[in-house]
Amino acid sequence: MELAHNLLLNEEAYKQLGEVQKAEFIFDWLRYLEKLLLTTNRSDVREKQKILVEQLLSLLNCSPGPPTRKLLAKNLGILYSIGDTFSVYETIDKCNDLIRSKDDSPSYLPTKLAAVVCLGSLYKKLGRILGNTFTDTVGNILKAMKSAESQGRYEIMLSLQNILHGVGPAAAPCHRDVYKAARSCLTDRSMAVRCAAAKCLLELQNEAIFMWSTDLDSVATLCFKSFEGSNYDVRISVSKLLGIILAKALMSKHPGAAASRQCIRRVSLEEILELLGTGFLRGSSGFLRASGDILKGTSSVSRDVRVGVTQAYVVFVSTLGGAWLEKNFAAFLSHILSLMSQSHPKTTQTQIDAVCGRRCVSFILRAIIGGLLGEKAQIAAAKDICQTIWKLKKVVDVAIGDSNLETRAASADVAASQHMLVCALQELGNLIHSLGTTAAPLLQDTSAGALDSVMSVILHPNISVRLAAAWCLRCIAIALPSYLTLLLDRCLERLIVHKSSPEAVSGFSFAVAALLGAVKHCPLGIPHGKGKIIMTLAEDLLCSAAQNSHLSVQRTQAGWLLIAALMTLGPAVVSHHLSRVLLLWRCVFPVSPKDLETEKSRGDSFTWQVTLEGRAGALCAIKSFVSHCSDLLTEEVIQRLLPPLPCAVELLTQLSSILKAYGNPLKMPSVVYRQRLYELLILLPPETYEGNLCAILRELAADITAPDIQVAASSFLLPSLCHQDDLMLLSPLLQETDHRFIEEQLLLGNGIACGSLEYDPYSVYEQNIEGDSVPKPLPPTLSLIGSAVKLFGIACAHVGEAQRFPVLEQLLQSIKHTKGARQQVVQLHVVSSVSSFLKYVAGSKGNLGPEEVRRPVLTLVMGALESSNPLLRCAAAEAWARLAQVVDDGAFTAALAQVSFDKLKSARDVVTRTGHSLALGSLHRYLRGIMSSQHLNSCVGILYTLSQDSTSPDVQTWALHSLSLVIDSAGPLYYMHVEHTLSLIIMLLLNVPPTHGEVHQSLGRCLNVLITTLGPELQGNSTSVSTLRISCLLGCAVMQDNPDCLVQAQAISCLQQLHMFAPRHVNLSGLVGCLCVNLFSPYLLLRRAVLACLRQLVQREAAEVSEHAVKLAKDSREELALDANLREMGLEGALLILLDKETDQRLCHDIKETLNHMLTSMAVDKLSFWLKLCKDVLATSTDFAAVTCVDTVQEEEGEKGDDASVLTTGNNDRFHPFTNPRWATRVFAAECVCRIINQCENTNSAHFDIVLAQEMKKKDSRNDFLVLHLADLIRMAFMAATDHSDQLRLSGLETLLVVIKRFATIPEPEFPGHLILEQYQANVGAALRPAFTSETPPDVTAKACQVCSAWIASGVVSDLNDLRRVHQLLVSSLTKIQVGKETLSHLYNESASTMEILAVLKAWAEVYIIAIERHKCYKQPLKTAYSEDSVRNESDSSDGLLDLVSTDLGTLSRFWLAALQDFALLTLPPEFASQLPLEGGAFYTAETSENAKMHYYNSWALILHATALWLTSTGFVVTDPDEGASNLSRPVTPTSMCQGSSSGTTVKSPEDVYTDRFHLILGISVEFLCSLRSDATMESITACLHALQALLDVPWPRSKIGSDQDLGIELLNVLHRVILTRESPSIQLASLEVVKQIICAAQEHVKEKRRSAEVDDGAAEKETLPEFGEGKDTGGLVPGKSLVFATLELCVCILVRQLPELNPKLTGSPEMKATKPQMLSEDGSRLVSSALVILSELPAVCSPEGSISVLPTILYLTIGVLRETAVRLPGGQLSSTVGASLQALKGILSSPMARAEKSHSAWTDLLRSALATILNCWDPDETHQDLDEISLLTAITVFILSTSPEVTTISSLQNCCIEKFKVALTIKDPMVQIKTYQLLLSIFQYPNPAISYPYIYSLVPSIVEKLQEIDKRTPEDTTELQIFQEGIKILEALVTVVEEQYCAQLVAILLTILISFLLEENALGSATSVKRNLHEFALQHLMQIGPQYSSVFKSVMASSPALKIRLEAAIKGSQESVRVKMPSSKHTKNPGSNSTIQLKTNFF
Repeated sequence: MELAHNLLLNEEAYKQLGEVQKAEFIFDWLRYLEKLLLTTNRSDVREKQKILVEQLLSLLNCSPGPPTRKLLAKNLGILYSIGDTFSVYETIDKCNDLIRSKDDSPSYLPTKLAAVVCLGSLYKKLGRILGNTFTDTVGNILKAMKSAESQGRYEIMLSLQNILHGVGPAAAPCHRDVYKAARSCLTDRSMAVRCAAAKCLLELQNEAIFMWSTDLDSVATLCFKSFEGSNYDVRISVSKLLGIILAKALMSKHPGAAASRQCIRRVSLEEILELLGTGFLRGSSGFLRASGDILKGTSSVSRDVRVGVTQAYVVFVSTLGGAWLEKNFAAFLSHILSLMSQSHPKTTQTQIDAVCGRRCVSFILRAIIGGLLGEKAQIAAAKDICQTIWKLKKVVDVAIGDSNLETRAASADVAASQHMLVCALQELGNLIHSLGTTAAPLLQDTSAGALDSVMSVILHPNISVRLAAAWCLRCIAIALPSYLTLLLDRCLERLIVHKSSPEAVSGFSFAVAALLGAVKHCPLGIPHGKGKIIMTLAEDLLCSAAQNSHLSVQRTQAGWLLIAALMTLGPAVVSHHLSRVLLLWRCVFPVSPKDLETEKSRGDSFTWQVTLEGRAGALCAIKSFVSHCSDLLTEEVIQRLLPPLPCAVELLTQLSSILKAYGNPLKMPSVVYRQRLYELLILLPPETYEGNLCAILRELAADITAPDIQVAASSFLLPSLCHQDDLMLLSPLLQETDHRFIEEQLLLGNGIACGSLEYDPYSVYEQNIEGDSVPKPLPPTLSLIGSAVKLFGIACAHVGEAQRFPVLEQLLQSIKHTKGARQQVVQLHVVSSVSSFLKYVAGSKGNLGPEEVRRPVLTLVMGALESSNPLLRCAAAEAWARLAQVVDDGAFTAALAQVSFDKLKSARDVVTRTGHSLALGSLHRYLRGIMSSQHLNSCVGILYTLSQDSTSPDVQTWALHSLSLVIDSAGPLYYMHVEHTLSLIIMLLLNVPPTHGEVHQSLGRCLNVLITTLGPELQGNSTSVSTLRISCLLGCAVMQDNPDCLVQAQAISCLQQLHMFAPRHVNLSGLVGCLCVNLFSPYLLLRRAVLACLRQLVQREAAEVSEHAVKLAKDSREELALDANLREMGLEGALLILLDKETDQRLCHDIKETLNHMLTSMAVDKLSFWLKLCKDVLATSTDFAAVTCVDTVQEEEGEKGDDASVLTTGNNDRFHPFTNPRWATRVFAAECVCRIINQCENTNSAHFDIVLAQEMKKKDSRNDFLVLHLADLIRMAFMAATDHSDQLRLSGLETLLVVIKRFATIPEPEFPGHLILEQYQANVGAALRPAFTSETPPDVTAKACQVCSAWIASGVVSDLNDLRRVHQLLVSSLTKIQVGKETLSHLYNESASTMEILAVLKAWAEVYIIAIERHKCYKQPLKTAYSEDSVRNESDSSDGLLDLVSTDLGTLSRFWLAALQDFALLTLPPEFASQLPLEGGAFYTAETSENAKMHYYNSWALILHATALWLTSTGFVVTDPDEGASNLSRPVTPTSMCQGSSSGTTVKSPEDVYTDRFHLILGISVEFLCSLRSDATMESITACLHALQALLDVPWPRSKIGSDQDLGIELLNVLHRVILTRESPSIQLASLEVVKQIICAAQEHVKEKRRSAEVDDGAAEKETLPEFGEGKDTGGLVPGKSLVFATLELCVCILVRQLPELNPKLTGSPEMKATKPQMLSEDGSRLVSSALVILSELPAVCSPEGSISVLPTILYLTIGVLRETAVRLPGGQLSSTVGASLQALKGILSSPMARAEKSHSAWTDLLRSALATILNCWDPDETHQDLDEISLLTAITVFILSTSPEVTTISSLQNCCIEKFKVALTIKDPMVQIKTYQLLLSIFQYPNPAISYPYIYSLVPSIVEKLQEIDKRTPEDTTELQIFQEGIKILEALVTVVEEQYCAQLVAILLTILISFLLEENALGSATSVKRNLHEFALQHLMQIGPQYSSVFKSVMASSPALKIRLEAAIKGSQESVRVKMPSSKHTKNPGSNSTIQLKTNFF
């Protein structure tokens, strides 16, 4: 293929190829040439133009296929537009000659067609340059059209369109001729020709004024004719043409018309609507010419015309636009509704017509109101609809009110209004549903009277209107949940009041049922008590039904309808009424078959009607129960359901005889009864009606073959029995489109009614599958067949094999015994039933039975495979494969396949060939593994042959589809056929005419599965793979150019697959271009394909996709019809706009996913762009400016008004690309803002640091950071939070919450001490205030409480007055809940008020916790770093916040305790349910406990923490229970636990009250922590642990834990489990804090016991006393019973996790082998340190014997941590873990147990071993260079100083220790020397000479020696200086310690050394600072020592005159400077002395 990539065609290469390759080669060359011509230099093109033209024209004679000719023509056009145009006339002449040719052979046809296409392209490109030639050309083409076949007509129409486009106004002379030709083509028998003609006329009307003026009527009539017998594409094209022409006629000002023609009549809107109305009402019989039809009463308009006109209405209004519609809405509405009025009896003459007509009217209204109007305009439209409803209602009232002789006319008026009312009500419902809570102003506007208008028509005499009104109420309730309870109450009240009116009983019961159906869509629900009212009312209606025969039917229906609707409320409600329902169910059927016989003999027609209505209702109620309350279907309930079933089946068998007896009135009730019973049986397990199966089967067989059903409604029965992929292809009408709502009626066929609500009133409460549109149940006769078919499958599968055969045989016979059209109907039903049976058996892995059962099944399916109905063939092919699957026998399957092979070889008719080819494909689909390669070869061979049968596109389509199934199922086995198949596909793609779209779709599917089969192999580089890949890409290119949108969708899907497997080889820019062009396609499936592909692309390369889209939009040429938004806002903006317009749920989901992927990968880099997008969407929030201004005034009293008003500036004067986005789009934008913030959090820290952000922005202006957009973020959150839409308010508050949490800590650089968010406090207040008004729903208030607490807790606002504003909102909420449960809102379920109360309490808890934390912080010593002012302000605010909270603390604590008690009760296991209070808890009711649980789970943790803090603050020592309330602002009841419960009469003592509270908090905590669920949040766990910490902070609870050892152990085990299951360091640290407190409690308890024992025993012997504590006198610690053991387990767990080397089993070494020490992370260090502190406390909890047991473990672990973490750090510092282990060692060594009599000797031995272990760490053999000597020396020093002398004074250990110090003194590292000196100083000063003297003797000489070296080695730097200084300190200290006889000697040495430090006078000036410092240091010390030891001083001076001279000189020389430098010399000493002090305080 590379050879094709030249400017000129490589003819040599071309000649060497075969036929198929030649076509590929040419196509590839032409594709390449198109790209090349656009980029090549003009002069280069002109050079080779002549040859190129010759080559291109020569191709005309090579029979080019459709795609090739299109490309060829395009290239010719481009070539002449770039190069010279001299030879263009020759080219045109040549083309004209080819067209004139008399050769009519099929082989010459492609050449003619290519010539036609070339002419179109040339004129399109060159236009007027070609002068007058076009008249001849057009004449020639039109002449050729007369003899052309369909392909020719198709191409000629498209060519004429191009010519008209190119020539423009100059084509006027030919306009009439073209118009005439296109007219005939618009009603052509070929649909493709009709579409092409519509395109041609659409182009023509741009210039041909007559089309939308004088000939307007005839154009309209022509379009109506074109709709007859049309397909979907024709209806789309022609409706577009008609709509645009009519819009143009209305808008046009006729430019220049006056000159050409004197008078052109202006067309008014009324005339145009009348014209459209004519088409809708009378079809194609012409404008105002159908009066005769009305008189004759001829047949109604064909459905396709009506559907086409419906689409034209929508196009007409869409073309005029939303603004036009707003102005003319009232007129348009009245016209549209009038189409359904009595003045046009055509649309309503039969029920079927009326239903279809109504559907069309609804579609028009939904499309234009939903699609063109913004939310405000939609509200105005809704008001107009309400007015219309009122007017129609008045007509009805008058009609009903007149009781004169004109009653017939009156009833006609009522009938006339019914359909208009149904349409108006359905649209009002849909409109309000889509508006959601933004529709609130409409319902609040009393002048519109929306609710009253709907309520008023509930009493309409017609059932359709009553149901439509009920449905409308349901939509209102779902949109505005606050109205649900109000509407329910109103309807129930009216139902009770008007119980004697049949219409009222019927209408209001429908309304109540519809409203109950709405409850599951409203998360806030309805009050629980409503269920009881409804149940009672339903019982009442059923019981009173018999009292009045006038009302019997209505009351019976209403009673059961209410019960059935009640079931949708779910188990929580139904469980309370179940027994009453089951009782009614049992009573509605006779007890035994005998009673049924009695009934039969007694009843009359009317009683049977009522009875059947009642029993059908009962069946429906039970069906509703089974489907909505499956949780209640226990074995016991099923047993109670069963008794009436046999009787219900018995009645079923008797129905035919009852019907015969009582005739027609019972016909419909009996059908409904049958259908209801079947529906129930389908839902119940088949085992429950096993005994009745045979009877049921007989009835089913009778129903399926019933003689009275005349119409074959295959399109509703079969789709569920066919495979989805087959349906997509074989029935274009079944494909999903935007017009599915109206297209469905064409699918059903003319004789069948569309679905409508009145066919099944029970569907009014069901959830509709299709979202918001009205349920569309089919007529009962059709529904009955549907249910019978489904149930037949189940029943036949469960009946015995012996009974199966006769039933199937009977069905087979019934087909044979009928004839003609009847036979088709019966065959359809029977095959559907058998397919259903096979599908069920295959699905349940069942068995078909003996061979004789196969025979009838096989015969049935075989017959259907050759049926003329394509859907039936499709279902039969599926059944054929299912049969093979069920039989599961290779030989049988092979036999089935052979049957198809034989048929396909012999048959020549289309039906057999299509049916059997699909049968082969289906066999492969279900039996993948059983096909042999030989079988595969023959199958592929046959399908190849069939797919090339160009005489029948149907055969090609089915064969190719079947081939795709074979390829898909064969997988790798198919590799051997891939090349042949691919070349076949390419050949067909290049040759099949574009008019056969369905063949191309099948080809696309084949290519798709081929690509999937090849998979990742497509990435390969071998020649064969490369060829395959090029062919695949070529195929995609051909399909992309196909005019059929579904083929384009297949192309995109193929490219998507290719991109997945071989991304490098797909041209991304071309693919993105194709996607962008089709983004707004009118075809739903194409848009879906585009989005599915985009979604995949952006997951990998979002940035590239976005860049390509923008580049494409900027560079786009005119032929790329790109959406303008793409240029302005990029792909992201275009997707947002599409999301706003789109109604298809799946597509909306894909758009959101795509945008989310793009946001994730690009938002941080394109921050401003994304934020602007979101802002533009949100900036249109309703009435935003008004809200802001009001809030600001209230908020600020003018002082800070600017803050919020800044939000509105420039809001309205700027153009927004998003005109009135829907609330759902705005919600998505708000969610995007939150996602953007989260994305930024994971990247650069500068996003949340304003100083850094500003610096980086200065460095590079392209840098962009989130913090710089804070004002915008606040603004967006504010706009969303104050909107009308509740969902948007929730999103806005969530955004605000995220902003507060992320930005709260950022300081404001311009105002130090302040935070950046402070300036927005007015906005935050203004955003929150509306959420606390009385009418706000609880979920919004709950979210606002969360934001309030976050804002207060964030610490942004320090000024108390500012804080009060937000605090006041929380206070108002608290006041609201304080009033009590009775006054809370009754609009929602009780669980909603639970949610609100708990949200308020949680918010207060959070504020209280923060207030306490801040208070604690500021009570601690203040850091000097703060300025006085800021400290004062902060402490004010911290105390102030606590003061603010404490005013309400009494109330809060009561509520908190009550909430915790509720939570504790609700979390009890089910077996304790009987102990729960019957009336519920403080904040929940017993009935709604299940729903309430979730709200308690969300808030208990913070409430627990707050309660624990409150109890801690009272210290558990309030003696009077009322004392807690004494300082409160409002009276409260005593704060006791059981407040409000029945036991409230007994007054508990304070001790009992506190014990209860203590156990409540502890119980909740332990219950939660011991069984942590996977969804437990970190927040809850942390809060729970903090609550335990707070609880144990005070003595009383600690004494409880200390005295109850089991409780302590349990708590430790729970904490151990938390540490094991949660990796978070913060949680583990918090757990360890609680462990510390438990150990502390145990220590206190042991101390207390010892103290009391001492006091009690008085003079008793001391040694018996200390036996308290664990281990008693044996020392044994029992696991599970020992607190110490549990603590050790927990600590070991922590330590070993951080340092696995501590566990020899883990490291695999038997003893403590030294490894390289390691530095732990900060968190790890803190955990280890915390564990060590706990370990060191353990001996104090033990008895002496017990302490001996635990000491080895504790020492092992402590020393182990020391050894493993003793890392050398710069500056001689110790790591935090080493510090902790030394501290722990000190604690252990100084434990009283070491000195206790019973344990002293054991301790001494163990401590010696420990010291030896530390000394062994220095083993010279080990590689221990990394161990820090300072850490080890410090440990030795701790031992020396903290233990009793006998531990360290044994000579071996002491010598070893001295040796270590000696070694340390020789180490070169100065820091080691300094630290060693400091440690030795502390040892030398130890008061016990036995310890200190050996060290002094051994080590002082070497120290002195070092000091005396000063002359030889003067200090170079400060560290060396410090070494000398430390040495001097040691000598000074020794002087005070040693015996007097050595004292003088030491002082003499010291003086000598000090004087040697002095510098001579002349050297002082030039000395370094270090030497000078040493000099001053020495001098100072000499001045101090001299006077102290004057005698020694004098003798030294006397003995050494040199020293004396040196000293005197120094004193004289620096007499003056000494005074000045004194402080600095002190300063120099500081570091050393500090270190010593630090070490002392830490360890010794």
